[in-house]
Amino acid sequence: MGIEVRHVSKTFGQFRSLDDVSFSVASGELVALLGPSGSGKTTLLRIIAGLEQADAGTVLLEDSDATHVNARDRGVGFVFQHYALFRHLTVFENVAFGLRVRPRGRRPTEAVIQEKVHKLLALVQLDYLGKRYPRQLSGGQRQRVALARALAVEPNVLLLDEPFGALDAKVRQELRRWLRRLHEDIRLTSVFVTHDQEEALELADRVVIMNQGRIEQQGSPEEVFERPATAFVMNFLGSVNIFHGRVEDGRAFLGPLAVDSPEHAGQPPQPATGYARPHELDLGRADTGGGLWARITDLNTTGAVVKVELTDDEGRLIQVQLGRDAYTELLPTAGERLYVTLKRVRVFLKDEKP
Repeated sequence: MGIEVRHVSKTFGQFRSLDDVSFSVASGELVALLGPSGSGKTTLLRIIAGLEQADAGTVLLEDSDATHVNARDRGVGFVFQHYALFRHLTVFENVAFGLRVRPRGRRPTEAVIQEKVHKLLALVQLDYLGKRYPRQLSGGQRQRVALARALAVEPNVLLLDEPFGALDAKVRQELRRWLRRLHEDIRLTSVFVTHDQEEALELADRVVIMNQGRIEQQGSPEEVFERPATAFVMNFLGSVNIFHGRVEDGRAFLGPLAVDSPEHAGQPPQPATGYARPHELDLGRADTGGGLWARITDLNTTGAVVKVELTDDEGRLIQVQLGRDAYTELLPTAGERLYVTLKRVRVFLKDEKP
């Protein structure tokens, strides 16, 4: 089942949570709604689920207008951040709950319920925990129970609100890999909300990046990371070094840095900002032109990537990431003065949206 959101707006008092938002989700696609707190992503998810009503706009499920359809009749499964499990019910009964409360005419037989719940618990790798209670489970296990409960009613669409937000980093990574494999097996149309860039880029087929109630950019993880449409997207997706300056005659002059900016050729001189990720900078001991000198203030050699922090003559902090081979070849030391050059920089004019 596909999802289409058309020109949806929502206001809470004086706060405009969503401002004319439109996007679609193809059948079987896994889409991430990514953005900072307050960007409107959870409100949008709840409107798709029918848990909130939009002030304006339309929600279509499989080309049918569901804007005013009751949440229980939309065929949507919803997984909350904090599990929302029934503490007095066993794992088995939590998963079976949605089936047992169906109207008598639509309620499966006890044998069907038993079979379906056992299959779902096996699917989420918890078939051996059916008799336990939520308090006896880890956070990751409780989240998988919540997912099994949402799947029990055979939804056409699965919606997840910060599904791993309450878990520690290692468990989040494990569950992300598990959910990706599960999605590849069942191919259920799914939308999940997150503020974690790594989570969205690792899990989703497509990412919808939101800011202040509007969509900044949408595309594949590679598209939004490698070809950010706005300065906000560039800044939001990971660490960046920011250099202020101007563009003139197809060149960007960013403080002491000078780089080509052919996309701005033929435009009058105007303020601009350059953005470069830490792995897009290089370090050396010779002045090769177009760069700047900076002194190492911190050096972290733990892990596969070496993280170097430097300060230039204007007191600007510069972050550089070196691969192990590059680090071994250079062997920089704390306090050393090195020459910084840009391997890649993205230049945006003020309020520019390419």
